[in-house]
Amino acid sequence: MGRDNARTPMQWDASPQAGFTTGVPWLPVNPDHTEVNAAAAYADPGSVFHHYRRLIALRHGEPAVVHGDFTMLLPDDERVYAFTRHHEGTTLLVVGNFTGDTVAVDLPGGWEDAELLLGNGPSVPAEDGRTVLAPWEARVHRRIG
Repeated sequence: MGRDNARTPMQWDASPQAGFTTGVPWLPVNPDHTEVNAAAAYADPGSVFHHYRRLIALRHGEPAVVHGDFTMLLPDDERVYAFTRHHEGTTLLVVGNFTGDTVAVDLPGGWEDAELLLGNGPSVPAEDGRTVLAPWEARVHRRIG
């Protein structure tokens, strides 16, 4: 019943003490450090580390992310956060499923053939004209014109 469970030493790699120290840390290293560590995330192109690198690159490379007009979609949906950003002829559609369930939602038309800029997993095909999001899936689509 304390905070120490969240304060284990940083797991840098699969080496003894997870690469955190050559000594003995005051809290034990998590036993999963041989699989869950920074070196493994860096080596995996599908990791959260690389997903955030792609998000940062998108923010720096796509002006609509920073300067675009924001339009909220599905404001009453407690499962899906969806919005568009529009700037100088470019529109981004951002959708995120914040549940552990697959969710089908009605989004505005015209996005079926839009370019997928970023996603955190394989997208589920649309179903009966509705966008289907896998559990915890997030996507950014771009439409120009």
